[in-house]
Amino acid sequence: MTTAPLSPGVYIQEVPGGSRPIEAAGTAIAAFVGFTEKAPDDNPADPEARSPRFVANWTQFTNLYGGFAEDIMLPHAVYAWFNHGGGGAYIVRVPPGGSAAASSGSSSGSGGGRRKSSAPSGGADVHHVGAPAFIGDEAERTGINGLVVKEDVTMVVVPDLITATRDSDGNVDMETYQAVQVAAVAHCTKMANRMAILDAPPGLSPEKVRAWLAGANVGSMFSSVYYPWIKISNPLATPQAPSQPKTILVPPSGHVAGVWAGSDASRGVWKAPANETVLGALDVETEITTVEQGTLNPEGINVIRAFGTRGIRVWGARTTETDDASWRYINVRRLFNNIEVSIKDGTNWAVFEPNDRALWAKVKRTINAFLIGYWRAGALFGASASEAFFVKCDDENNPPESIDQGLLIIDVGIAPVKPAEFVVFRITQISGGREGGE
Repeated sequence: MTTAPLSPGVYIQEVPGGSRPIEAAGTAIAAFVGFTEKAPDDNPADPEARSPRFVANWTQFTNLYGGFAEDIMLPHAVYAWFNHGGGGAYIVRVPPGGSAAASSGSSSGSGGGRRKSSAPSGGADVHHVGAPAFIGDEAERTGINGLVVKEDVTMVVVPDLITATRDSDGNVDMETYQAVQVAAVAHCTKMANRMAILDAPPGLSPEKVRAWLAGANVGSMFSSVYYPWIKISNPLATPQAPSQPKTILVPPSGHVAGVWAGSDASRGVWKAPANETVLGALDVETEITTVEQGTLNPEGINVIRAFGTRGIRVWGARTTETDDASWRYINVRRLFNNIEVSIKDGTNWAVFEPNDRALWAKVKRTINAFLIGYWRAGALFGASASEAFFVKCDDENNPPESIDQGLLIIDVGIAPVKPAEFVVFRITQISGGREGGE
């Protein structure tokens, strides 16, 4: 009430309740960078659609950017994202260049088959587009670097990198391939709230993919690599297009992003996005044995494997960080990303408040309540909340000299749940007739 009551009676006055609860930030907002069949025609200020644009579903994507087109991978990635249960996504279109005549050769189709290239966007060439077009410019809001303005992005996918770097003979321009992936990792590391999902180049044996990663310079807690490529049904293979191959190979990053989103929705961001079925996958490009994966997993190469009746599954959950074991697992890094963003967004109310003990107590209560929810959900390790996390905000970490600088410092420690990557049964032979067990 803004004025004093004038007549007798009971009056209700709503007052602020003190600290506000922290709401968990979104965990699954993907950004796809690559080629599309067409550019949206509803933004004269950005006729080539180079800036990030949000789409809520597959229908909206096709209305704006077109559907499947020969030789481009981004539509397959976006379709897989929504098919796995992914929510909204940002599309960052890379404009093709040159004329279609330059791409009239053939490119790899399904397995060893060859197919004639077809260029989208009015005959423009999607081959041999240089790294700068993908990397983009932060100031102009283009390419990978243009995603700085989309703070809710949690994963970055560049499925059309192979399209731009592979020539008609199947050779890949590895310098461009590497340059774009390094830029994607650098962007995610700089933003510190998202991860790059990287595709290993196609056609590599386990030994060669290890050699490729060793020289790729993409080691980071903010990146992950998946291998091998997967085979899917070709949506362009219709009775009206009999020359189209029935199946095609696609990079796994779009499907993996969808797996991440589906796992987040069903279990939570703290669950390792592995041992999950890759929907729409018919087969893998290369069958990987358990022994072969034993050489890839320690290097941070997440393998996609075929398990017969159990389907095609993601069978790895590691980042490409190999030096610091604290950040070995994707779910640990993504859990920290989510908690950090949530706390940051949920405590903005404290900015410019009087920096005294009352504020310290409010902030501490707010963060404690938020983290207890995560602990109860199974995201944090510990038999009690005090074992799972701590929140410290007192005189010790807020001395007078810190307060004089306008700083409020809160120390938060959390114990993440890590995946049971290696399940070991110790089986012992016992004498017959022994009853029970110990």
